[in-house]
Amino acid sequence: QVQLVESGGGLVQPGGSLRLSCAASRFAYSFSSYAMSWYRQAPGKERELVAEITSAGGSTIFADSVKGRFTISRDNAKNTVYLQMNSLKPEDTAVYYCKCSRLRYEAWGQGTQVTVSS
Repeated sequence: QVQLVESGGGLVQPGGSLRLSCAASRFAYSFSSYAMSWYRQAPGKERELVAEITSAGGSTIFADSVKGRFTISRDNAKNTVYLQMNSLKPEDTAVYYCKCSRLRYEAWGQGTQVTVSS
C-alpha cells in the first residue's frame, strides 16, 4: 500500500503563494511509474481535481480555475510531487489531497489544509 504524506499547507493572504509537497513511500513499483494528482475539497463541496502529472512527467493538466496560477511538478529521485500555488484566492481554501494512480490502483494521502484569508 503506497503511503502519501502531504505537507506545506497553512494560512496565507490573498495574492500569496504556497508550495505543497507530497512524499510517497511503500510503493510496489517505481515512483516514476505512477501518475500523480492533486485534488481539493472545500466545505460542503465535492472533491475536485486540481492538477495531474503523468508518470513520465511530460504532460500536465489543470482545472480551469487554477490555470496560470498553479504548477505541478515531480522529483522522481525524491519520490515527491509538488503543487506550487501562486496568486491564491479565498476560493482556493480547501483541504488538498495527493493521489497516486497506476493502472487500476490508486491511493490517497490524508490531506493538508490551505486557507486563504486576510
